[in-house]
Parts: sequence; structure tokens; C-alpha cells
Amino acid sequence: AERIRAAVDLARVQGTLRAERDRGRTILDTIAEGCMLLDRDWTVLQMNPAGLRIAHMDPAGFIGRNHWDVWPEAIDSDAGRMYRRVMRDRVAGTAEYRQRMPDGVEIWCEVRAYPTPDGGLVSFFRDITERKAAEDKLRAADRRKDEFLAMLAHELRNPLAPISAAADLLRIGRLDEARVRQSSAIIGRQARHMTGLIDDLLDVSRVTRGLVTLARAPVAARAIVDEAIEQVRPMFEARRQHLAVGIGDPDALVLGDKPRLVQVLANLLNNASKYTQEDRRIDVAATVDDARGRLLLTVHDEGIGMEPELTGHVFDLFTQGERSVDRAQGGLGLGLALVKNLVELHGGTVACTSPGLGQGSTFEVALPLMEGVARLAPAADGAGAGGTVDGTRRPLRVLVVDDNVDAAATLGMLLEACGYLVDVEHDSHRALERARHQRPDVALLDIGLPDMDGNELARRLRADAQTGAIVLVAVTGYGQEQDRRAAFEAGFDHHFVKPVDMDELAALLARIET
Repeated sequence: AERIRAAVDLARVQGTLRAERDRGRTILDTIAEGCMLLDRDWTVLQMNPAGLRIAHMDPAGFIGRNHWDVWPEAIDSDAGRMYRRVMRDRVAGTAEYRQRMPDGVEIWCEVRAYPTPDGGLVSFFRDITERKAAEDKLRAADRRKDEFLAMLAHELRNPLAPISAAADLLRIGRLDEARVRQSSAIIGRQARHMTGLIDDLLDVSRVTRGLVTLARAPVAARAIVDEAIEQVRPMFEARRQHLAVGIGDPDALVLGDKPRLVQVLANLLNNASKYTQEDRRIDVAATVDDARGRLLLTVHDEGIGMEPELTGHVFDLFTQGERSVDRAQGGLGLGLALVKNLVELHGGTVACTSPGLGQGSTFEVALPLMEGVARLAPAADGAGAGGTVDGTRRPLRVLVVDDNVDAAATLGMLLEACGYLVDVEHDSHRALERARHQRPDVALLDIGLPDMDGNELARRLRADAQTGAIVLVAVTGYGQEQDRRAAFEAGFDHHFVKPVDMDELAALLARIET
């Protein structure tokens, strides 16, 4: 009975050991990580199926062989040094290892090694090639972001220098009329340049976050080309560049947002002009690809060109070619990223090709043609509103409300110079009382007012019978689409983003006056 009991206990223990061994083998065979077992002499004893898949090897090629004979390239690697350290010090270690596979493909592996009780070690490894590629992309994006921020600081400082100098000249006050006009023109020109930079930043932000809504309507190819050329013509004339225009089918129609499509082509033309030397030629063409039902807008320049590897990334955000230290061309490099996003919103594609440095570049936008719609010549745009104050009538009374004293004062002086009666307030409550007593025709209100913001002031003016008829115009630095919606919901009739385009404001006041 004693012998039978001992035999049963032994069988039970052996069964338990077999079950534990089978569970361990099942775990090793099913885990996604590779596992390799080495003895104290570096002989490869075992490797699980995941390890075989990662190593792209057959067990017959390395089981029973010395690890360093099978993978000699690992001897001087971080992983090899880590293996020897674990074997020597009997302390676990980790390393990353780049390995060239038999088919020539390189992969990255994360390797962890642990000492075993018999003096060998067990190694766990996994393929981290995708993670390393993502890390490389993040580092590249971070580097481009840093370069972009440095470039942005440079581009914003540049116009500040002449603005500051011109302001100092005006402050001195010993200038003749010609010098005053010159200083004023400098300030206005540089302010418009800064406004353009900020508009580019906001445009890219809105488009990339999906906040742009397209106002789709039939647009003719001729309208897109003509208006884009009109926008960039001063730049071409200043650089004495020759523009050749070819429109294969001027009445070909696409369904899109006309201002945005004009912006796309204008950005491409502006980019071509910027990187093309003076007295060179730039071609813009609009042709129809009937086979694919597309309108092709092509811009070809004889400019500096680019390396072939850059053409695949030129539309990425914060990507630019090499620039000289003086950055004579200027700009933030956002135009092409904006082009790509706007074209894709229209269901189209954009591509760039260049034979190489110094050999020019070609950009091609492909937009889907409208189907089943007659091609019509675009209607001529009506003349813009405008005019001056009629001397036979009472000029408009305008209330300017802005807590920025300088901004309010300069806007007030400009309006007075245009012949309007202007009152200026910096506090919302005082502005509300003045509006009730003086009943202005128009109120230009900043949104970011302290205590009571411009939207709340607009709501109170609208709700009061004495001031409800005043034309309310938002003049603000908040230019996002949600800011515009909030302003109109508060009761504003019009919305302008600082710095105000005085031509547009004067046209608006002229329309109100008539």
C-alpha cells in the first residue's frame, strides 16, 4: 500500500509538471513577442513561433549553434553588449536593435534579456519598426514646427521695424507733409503685410480643423484665372516677370466656392513669382480633361525648382525648401498646405513636379467638372459700393467703442478725416449711456471689452427702443467663424477683423448714408 501511494503521488506530481510545462509552452507559442533561450555557452536552445516569424529564419538554421556565429552583426550592437552584461552580471537588461533581414529589409527590435537559474539567459524581443517610424515622423514634425516658429518670429519682426521707425518719426513732429505721407504709407503697407500673415495662419487653422464651409456654386474657369491674376498682378509687375495665360475652355464649369478657388490659384501664382527670378516667364493654363471629367489648372515657372524628394512633401504643413539667411522671399510657407486642403475640400487633387534645382516647378490642380450643366460665360461682377460724404446732408454720427485707447483714437481720427461726426468711448457702460443720449447712426464696437463685452453691449443696444435702430458693426481681433456667428447672434449687422480695411469700412458707411 505504501508503494502504491508513493507511485500515485509521483504520477500526480508528474502530471502537474506536464500540465505546467504545457501551459508554459502554450503561452510561449501564442504570445506576439519572440522568445529565445540561450545556455551559458551562448548556444541557442529554443525559439518560439513569434520569434521565428520576426527573425525570418528556420529553426534548423540556428538551433544548437552559437548565437554569435548565427548573428555576428550583433556583437558590437547595443543589444549584443546588453546580452553580455546580463550574462556577466546576472541582472536583466533592455536594448533596441536594428537588424537587416535576409530579404534586405531592415527592422527595429526591442530586446529584453533575463538571467536563467542554469547560468544562461532568456531573451524576449518584438518588432517596433512602425513605432520607430512614427517617432521619426514626430521628430521631423517637431523640427519643422520649431523652424516654422523661428520663421514666424522673423516675419513678424520684419514689418515691426519700419512701423516703429515711422511712428518715431511722426512722434518727433518735425516733418514736412511729404515725409508724413511717406511715413503713413510705410505704416499702412507693413500693417497690411502683418495682417496677411495672420490671415494665412487663421486660414490654415480653420481648414485643417474642418471649420471651413464651402459656399458652392457654378464657377467658370475664366473667372478663377482672371481674378487670381488680378490679385497677383502687382507682384508680377514689381518683379518684371512675364505671365503667359492659356485658357482652353473658358466656360468650363466646376461646382465650388469661387473665392476659395481663386485663393488656390492666387497662392500658386504668388509662390511661382516668389521663387522665380526677375524677367523670367510664368505660365498659367486652364484646360479640360474630358476623359476624366476634370478641369486642370496648371502653373509652370522657370524658377529655382526643388529637389525631387521635396516634391512629395511640399504640401505638408510647415514644410519649405532651403532658404537663405536673408529670407528675401518672405512668407510663412503655409500657402501650399492651404492649397492642398482647399482643393481636397472641393474633391480635387494637387500635384507638384520639378526636374531639379534651377529647372523650375510645375503645380497642377485637378477639379471635377460639373455634369449636365450648360457652360455659360460668367456674369460680370457689379461695381463695388463706395462714395464720399454728401456735403449737402448731415454727415453720419459714428460711435467708436474700444478699450484700446490708441486703436480707438486712430480709428476716430481716420473717420473724422473722412468727414464723419465721431464720438469715442473706452467703457461699455459709458458707451451705452452716450448712445441713448446722442443716438448715433453707426456704432463700431470692439468685442473684447472689459466688464461688459461687445456682444453684451450689442444685445443691450438692440433691446433698447432708443438705440435699437443703430447700425452695429463689430470691429474685433476675433475672426474665427464661431466669433462671427456669436457677433451676429448678439445683434451686430456687420463684422470687421482688425486691422480694419478702411476702404471696405468707407464703402459700408457710404451705403448706410445713402
